[in-house]
Order: sequence, then structure tokens, then C-alpha cells
Amino acid sequence: MNGAESLVRTLVAGNVDVCFSNPGTSEMHFVAALDKVDGMRCVLALFEGVATGAADGFARMADRPASTLLHLGPGLANGLSNMHNAVRASSPMVNIVGDHATYHRRYDAPLTSDIEGAARPFSHWIRTSSSALDVARDGADAIAAANRSPGRIATLILPADTAWNDSGMPEGSVVPVPAVPDRIKTTQEAINEAVRILRSGGRTALFLTDPALRGEALRNAGRIAEATGARLIAQTFNKRMERGVGRVAVERLPYPIDPSIAMLKDIDNLILVGTKAPVAFFAYPGKPSVLTQPSCRIHALSHPGEDIVHSLEWLADELGVRAKEPKVVAREDLAVPTGAITVDKLGHLLGALSPEGAILVDESNTSGRTFFVATRAAKQHDLIHNLGGSIGYGLPVTIGAAIACPDRQVICLESDGSALYTLQALWTQARERTKVMTLLFSNRSYQILKGELANVGAANAGRKALDMMDLGNPDIDWVKMAGSLGVAGSRATTMEELATAFQAGLDENGPYLVEIML
Repeated sequence: MNGAESLVRTLVAGNVDVCFSNPGTSEMHFVAALDKVDGMRCVLALFEGVATGAADGFARMADRPASTLLHLGPGLANGLSNMHNAVRASSPMVNIVGDHATYHRRYDAPLTSDIEGAARPFSHWIRTSSSALDVARDGADAIAAANRSPGRIATLILPADTAWNDSGMPEGSVVPVPAVPDRIKTTQEAINEAVRILRSGGRTALFLTDPALRGEALRNAGRIAEATGARLIAQTFNKRMERGVGRVAVERLPYPIDPSIAMLKDIDNLILVGTKAPVAFFAYPGKPSVLTQPSCRIHALSHPGEDIVHSLEWLADELGVRAKEPKVVAREDLAVPTGAITVDKLGHLLGALSPEGAILVDESNTSGRTFFVATRAAKQHDLIHNLGGSIGYGLPVTIGAAIACPDRQVICLESDGSALYTLQALWTQARERTKVMTLLFSNRSYQILKGELANVGAANAGRKALDMMDLGNPDIDWVKMAGSLGVAGSRATTMEELATAFQAGLDENGPYLVEIML
């Protein structure tokens, strides 16, 4: 068998069985190998940023990597924005990037580029296969690299001749994936210091991120908080949070700098649980970069990438609270709001109508700043955020999440400005019949940037500057846009219309888009 087939077989055997793909000439032997190897689901994306974003969404919900298939350096470059977001989310991913045949590179054909150089800032592991004899082993090493804690990006560059030449392997054979090291455990000293801080009587908060926001780790955090009076605060954006009735409630650090400083101003001790110390997303004139007060003492219980689940279990044991039941969110009667559409009402409608087990992918930006509090007592759901800040991640992430969890409703909370970056994702949603409902908040502007004008002291900007944040003239018709890409949809101008459209989206056997006029 050729190198491409040996690679596909090794990927499938290594539990990498979904490939989000936008191939070109140099990847055709990999594409042909998909017909020879059972077990690989290949999902076509019309833009590489959709492929990498979908792989990120899959990893967040499946807790294992998918692969992407990208066409040379320019194809990789198109996918780098959402690779950046995946790096920040610690989402495992195996990228297969085609390249010119090894003997063709010296001719400097038009698509020749430094692929390794382009991949390096957005990959933890990079390798270029040198011959077909190496491809399967390189693929196995890429899988192992992606699965290293806390989840990493592996990029394997596959020259065309290494794909079409004979691999030297018997038909149907694979290379086993090397063992992955266990996560590093925290130290006894770190546990002892956390116990001392929690028993000191000072105003203390645990600063959390995934996986401390899921499962038994979240319950242990709740036990610790209830026994000691500590607050539970999640970092602003998180890979995945489990929320809703019956789960431990966690505060979330706001995105805007002033309320985030206000939330932390009275904290004497901040215990980091898999997080870094909180800092502002940007520098603002006259405002601090570090969000805690200078007097706040910061202690790392677990560093990023360490075994956070074990740390919280150990800490709960040391405090003698492992056997206790944590306080969880009680069920509330949530009313469906009526009348004119407002941002506050949108959050309450989402809390009232989201179904059990929903996966909420949030790229709502300014429209969604009230959603977190309003959905506190919703039915149990998972919440996904964009950790990297590069917009255009929401629509692609829904594809991967829906493929990882086909029996769950995915709800995309999407701003119109961000959606325009990767609107091709709607076509893949339709092609794959994903159970995704997109709530498209149409204020026809980059509204978040208007707020940032004031934050950086440039609020007196004139018409030319404001035009750079305006998405009107012409207005975009999202219902027609979605329809042209195969996604059914409707427009809502009142809360009553939105409630009806929301139910239609839940009933749809496939993707649905609701344009919400703000």
C-alpha cells in the first residue's frame, strides 16, 4: 500500500476517525485512500478556517483529536485563525498538510512556501515526512503528540510523493501510537498551601478552567467552596463548562476590563486551578494589565496542563469534604419573555427554552453579555467559549460539536460580524445534516469595537472611523444567505416571533438559522 493509505489506516487505528477536509492536488492520494480504508468520516469544508474550527469543536466534546486535511502553505494559512483558538483551548488536533513532491520543491512552483514556518506559532509538534516509508510512523507520532496533556496541535506535512510511493508495509497494517505520558500531579506543598489559605479566613477564590468546570472535578470544587466560604470564579472564556440545574454554580470573570477589576477587587487570595493569573485582554490607557489588586496573594494549586481533576480531589480529601454533597443550582420556573427584543430578554428566553443536554457555542460578543447569568438555572447544558479571541470560530465549532454528539442539540449564539468570517460553515452544517440552531444577532455592526473606541480613549472618532464598524449599506439578509447554503431559517423582530422560531429550530431535522433583529 502507498504512504497515504498507511497514514489513513494509522489514523483510524489511533482513534482519529474524523477528518475535516479541504483538499487540493497534492492531497489526492490521501483522498483516494479514504475509499480503501473503512472507519474514517471525511467532512468537506469550503474554507480551511471552517475545517480547523470544526476539529476544535469536535475535540472539545469528544475529548480526543480529529484530523484536518489542508492544501499546502496557503491552505494552512487560511486555517491558522481557528488553529490559534484551538491552541488557546488546548484542543487536540492532527493537521495533515499536503506539500509538493520532494523533488518538485526546488523548482519554486507558485504554491511553494515555508509550511513549517507558517505552522510553527500555531503547533506544538511539526514534522515533514521524508519518504513513504516514514509516513505511518510519523502519523502515529502526530497522534501521540496531539494527545499529550492538556491537548496539543500536531501538524504533519505530507509531500505528494511520500503519499503515492509504496510504504513498504504489508497491506492493512498500521503503526501503533506511542504511549502518552500521564498528566503531571500537583505537589504536597501546593496542596498544603491551598489548605492553609482556605482555612485562613481571608477572602479567597478558586480561579477555574476546564476540566475543573466539569463532572466530579466541578463537584469537588463546590464541596471545597461550601466548606470554606471560597468563591468559585471561572476565567472569562473556557473550553467547556457544565452548567444548569443540578450542577455547581460558578461565577465567570467578565470580558470588559472595568467589571472584571470590580469582581476581583475584594479578593485577598486567588488560588489558580489550571489557570494563569487573570490579565486584561488588551492594554487600555490609564488602566492596569493585571486584574487583581496588588495586595492579592496568588497561589497555583495546579499549573495549566497538570492533572486538575486529581488536584481538586486531593484538596477535597485534605479538607475532609469528599463525602459531602455540594450545593447545586435549584430548578426555577423560567418565564418566556414577550414584547420588544432586548439583550436582557434574549438571555432569559435562552434560559427558558434551551433543551436538556444542549451544547451552547457562544460567539455572541456584545449581545450575549447577560446570557451567562440568565442561563444559570436553565436545563443542564454545556457552554463553549472562544479562548483565543480570533473571531469566526462559532459556526465552525458547531459542526465538530454536532458530529461528536449527534444526539444533542447544538445552539450557536453568533454575532453577525463574526459570522461573516466563516459563513461557509452553514453549507457544511447542511451537507452533514447537523442538529445546529444558529441564533444570529443582527445589529449590522461590529458593536464591540464601538465600545472599545471609548475604552482606549478614542471616543471622539468621526464618520470615517465609525464606517469601519458598520455592516449596513448594504444590509445583509441572513435568512436568504442561509437558504442559499441549504439552511432553513426565519427572522424575528419580537420576542413572540423569536420563541416561535426557536421552537421551529428545535423541530428541524437539520440546521436552522434565526436572524434576530436588534
